[in-house]
Amino acid sequence: MRVVQKFGGSSVADAASIKRVAQRIVDAQAQGNEVVVIVSAMGDTTDELLDLAQQVSPQPRPRELDMLLTAGERMSAALLAMAINDLGYTARSFTGSQAGVITTEKHGDARIIDITPGRIETALGEGDVVIVAGFQGVSQTTKDVTTLGRGASDTTAVALAAALGAGYCEIYSDVDGVFTADPRIVPGAQRIPEISYDEMLELAANGAKILHLRCVEYARRENVEVHVRSSFSTKPGTWVKHISEEESVENPIITGIAHDRSEAKVTVVGVPDRVGAAADVFDTVAAVGVNIDMIVQNVSVADNTTAISFTLPQADGPRAIAALEAARERIGFTSTEYDDHVGKVSVVGVGMRSHPGVSATCFRALAAADINIAMISTSEIRISVVVDVDDVDAAVRACHTAFGLDSEGQAVVYAGTGR
Repeated sequence: MRVVQKFGGSSVADAASIKRVAQRIVDAQAQGNEVVVIVSAMGDTTDELLDLAQQVSPQPRPRELDMLLTAGERMSAALLAMAINDLGYTARSFTGSQAGVITTEKHGDARIIDITPGRIETALGEGDVVIVAGFQGVSQTTKDVTTLGRGASDTTAVALAAALGAGYCEIYSDVDGVFTADPRIVPGAQRIPEISYDEMLELAANGAKILHLRCVEYARRENVEVHVRSSFSTKPGTWVKHISEEESVENPIITGIAHDRSEAKVTVVGVPDRVGAAADVFDTVAAVGVNIDMIVQNVSVADNTTAISFTLPQADGPRAIAALEAARERIGFTSTEYDDHVGKVSVVGVGMRSHPGVSATCFRALAAADINIAMISTSEIRISVVVDVDDVDAAVRACHTAFGLDSEGQAVVYAGTGR
């Protein structure tokens, strides 16, 4: 069987870790598998390279920044291949470009267009373990090196698994799978043995760091089963897969609680109560490349104006505010308010489709913990609330307990990063 394995930065953080991962890989090949491995940069290498770039140039060109950042994964791939060779097996390392990862031309956040794994197929045919540098590819148009965004080695792994017809894709991190909440916040969080693509998408989109969002989207589209597990233990992990309606009936109402501290809230005050005003506000934000998450529009007041609040990534906040202020006279609103002291907590589970009272249970738990809700957003299988950032941990614990997800055991985080 062909197996694709991906190891995160905490799993290859130092020489000893790389040797441990190498042994795990050769064990998989010794069982008769053809093994393709995707690796992230060692430990905090990417952050260190970013810091170095900022010291050299406050605003580095995106093309050159991609050239720099891809070095971290290439280092990991080469070192891991060396460690495997020393165990008596043959391994060959490839950059994303050499592995046939073809992307769009956008530096820093490219999308995979196609995988042409000819060199990988050749290496596998010759009995090699193949090591691929994650997080990177080559632009179809410019032929420049590109990066796929932070955490996108997961996406590389799933894309290669689909292109190679692998039986499944294993994502190794420093926790024993996907848990009902972040074990750093809720020590009694439980490992989820199986989770549907839809539930994993909601968890990933709302702050769960265990899997990259685009990785889950790709896995669902290509029907690639993903096994999330720890490289520090041999315990079974979590299978992300298609789960039939009959199977989902037997699962708990709520699968897990996600949280996100990286959002900010913008309020546009005094927006004219006229047709097209809200469109003008969001057209302005979209024009500067900012994605919006939650939106709340207040009821119009006596002066025929309203207030529109929305959340967005903190990193995009200043850009959105600048664009709105520049358009204030044209749109006709009074002022903008910016609050980056907020966090989002999300309750996710397919069971809420058929079980009434989930919202009431969530809000009652938050009220009992004396936590004020600033915004609410829902989907068919998710309830999200915005709270003060200082209340995020308490909100996660309150919801986790309210839905009966606490266990007596204690989840283990082996290296401390969750990836």
